[in-house]
Amino acid sequence: MNANELREKTPDQLRDELANLKKEAFNLRFQQATGQLEGTARMRTVKRDVARVMTVLNEKAAAAAE
Repeated sequence: MNANELREKTPDQLRDELANLKKEAFNLRFQQATGQLEGTARMRTVKRDVARVMTVLNEKAAAAAE
């Protein structure tokens, strides 16, 4: 996921994307705790995607406040 792609989305779409990513991160953490996780690299990409979405949401909120 690319930051430019995220900037094209509406805040509602970004919130939905954030919720989906957080659910995925939870599931990955649960799999890791139970020893079922095989692709540990996915955890890193999901965490970074969450950070990207939150950054773009904050940018949009700051722009709307001006």
